[in-house]
Amino acid sequence: MNIDGKPFRTVWKDPTSDAVRIIDQRHLPFKFVIEDLRQVNDVATAIVDMHVRGAGCIGATAGYGIYLATLEATESRTPEKTLRDAADHLLATRPTAVNLRWAVDRQMTALQSLPPEQWAESSLQTATAIADEDAAACASIGQHGLRIIEELAAGKSDGEPVQILTHCNAGWLAFVDHGSATAPIYAAHDRGIPLHIWVDETRPRNQGARLTAWELGQHGVPHTLIVDNAGGHLMQRSQVDLVITGTDRTTHTGDVANKIGTYLKALAARDNDVPFYVALPSSTFDWNLSDGFAIPIEERSPDEISLMSGLVSPEADSETEVRLSPRDCPAANPAFDVTPRHLITGLITERGICQADESSIRALFPDPT
Repeated sequence: MNIDGKPFRTVWKDPTSDAVRIIDQRHLPFKFVIEDLRQVNDVATAIVDMHVRGAGCIGATAGYGIYLATLEATESRTPEKTLRDAADHLLATRPTAVNLRWAVDRQMTALQSLPPEQWAESSLQTATAIADEDAAACASIGQHGLRIIEELAAGKSDGEPVQILTHCNAGWLAFVDHGSATAPIYAAHDRGIPLHIWVDETRPRNQGARLTAWELGQHGVPHTLIVDNAGGHLMQRSQVDLVITGTDRTTHTGDVANKIGTYLKALAARDNDVPFYVALPSSTFDWNLSDGFAIPIEERSPDEISLMSGLVSPEADSETEVRLSPRDCPAANPAFDVTPRHLITGLITERGICQADESSIRALFPDPT
């Protein structure tokens, strides 16, 4: 992704130091801030407090977190215990996104047969591979999903845009590059296909309004921000041709856990015969879980519902936090919901498009790792 003409990934190793660098997403869209992570605790805080967010980006950041952990462990009197404690600390940060555990387990498996003096070099190689593979997978997702958009465009009058609705942010910021749900959008836009994207605001943290809208604007893709509950209304009026979302965890049988509100979009799409696709790299599959309703659903702070931050005026330099509800009003904040496989038209992966069922998924991925 280019920001003011300069290419960026969401997470990378600083070539001049041991630090891991991230785009601190809390400040977008009003400020573009790069943060240095120097210790495992920095990485854990960045994941929990959503300096980084999105399945792929969390996984890649955790991979680099293990690299930082090896630097701390080799200075410890008990390196094996220090490294294991760091891994456990990272695994406990966010329970729903499976990429986090996948990345940490991959790192620990690669290190288990090595002496501590080789940990840092090996873990940096693995972290870099995780990031590179994530970017490559998302680029492939873009090319496979492009076919869906091309077919829809073929049925349009000249110049009439394909209308796509997306929920939350499954874009470049949610991965290392390209994104999952946005990858086909960027590929189609770059191909010259007329598009218009409906961007769900995505309460409570407004990742659509703050992140997806900013991304699309940076790439020059026409888009309009809507409230979360407008999607069904637009589908009823034939103003949505396609829904594409991302996912934080997908069972090997096709159930999808994604940002809260995704299930309602799938229901509205089914009722209005709108195709509903989910885009994901294979690192987001949970090969051990068959029932989506067994996926742990993260319960986040009620303050994310009761409070909101933004600019109080166009001229303001910094954000202000305001309260939306009575001071003593209780709030519940489940961060994800589960969309059952029967509501999903298909899964767009780096190996192609498949049905949301076990046989189709395993046909594409007979050798899951």
